[in-house]
Amino acid sequence: MITLVHFQTCLSEFAEKFDQLASKYDHTIQHSSELEAVINDYSRFVTDPENKAAWEQLAHSELEELDSLVWQLRNKSALCVAIMEKYRALKLENGDVQIADYFKNIEECIDKEFGSFHVTSESNVLLVGSGSFPMTPLLIAKRTGAQVVGIDIDEESITLGRKVVETLGTGLKIRLESTLLEDLDYTKEATHIIFSSTVAPKYELLDQLYALTNAQVVVAMRYGDQLKSLFNYPMRETDGSKWKLVDTILRPDDVFDIALYQKA
Repeated sequence: MITLVHFQTCLSEFAEKFDQLASKYDHTIQHSSELEAVINDYSRFVTDPENKAAWEQLAHSELEELDSLVWQLRNKSALCVAIMEKYRALKLENGDVQIADYFKNIEECIDKEFGSFHVTSESNVLLVGSGSFPMTPLLIAKRTGAQVVGIDIDEESITLGRKVVETLGTGLKIRLESTLLEDLDYTKEATHIIFSSTVAPKYELLDQLYALTNAQVVVAMRYGDQLKSLFNYPMRETDGSKWKLVDTILRPDDVFDIALYQKA
């Protein structure tokens, strides 16, 4: 049976690696293979049934001791995922289209995103936190013909993302913008909204969206609880007068789960 000391050691080692590799990013692909290897290891760690069982065996008081480290890991891993997307976009510019295990896992998740709330060619999809390698807009637009807009507050991510769309999304209805939700006219038109699991203030933004969206909008909130909370920001309660949880899509083998919300 895993001990708190052993578990904490594993997490501390990941945190240290994330710090080291994030500091090495220099807008080239020089350290990409190192970071991909660690992210892939971390993806396997948070989806390993044995680690899940170990997490559940730790006492509540022991898990409280890990709170600070877990919070750090969410932030550090989110930063490193953003950097890894930049590496992938930069590699694409150089003609390299290999896909890391982490990205394969994410792409498998996209097919299950909205459950019974299907995206069609008439849908208007908005992705909050599109990143530098906008897989979700590309896959949704390609498979459904829907219009997809992605937003991100990182200017470099938008610049790289647009180049990726130019290369892989010719003819698709995709637009990427560096803007805020309240400044985007498209927010009111959106029929489906997706929040990236690595967007820290996603529940604050969801609350803000209530006044900015139409009555029929469906929101897919990517999240991770328990062991998956090491790699994702977890689910939170919403204001019941604004949003209701209508479904959860639990994927044991995927790095995040999905909560679906509609207006109350």
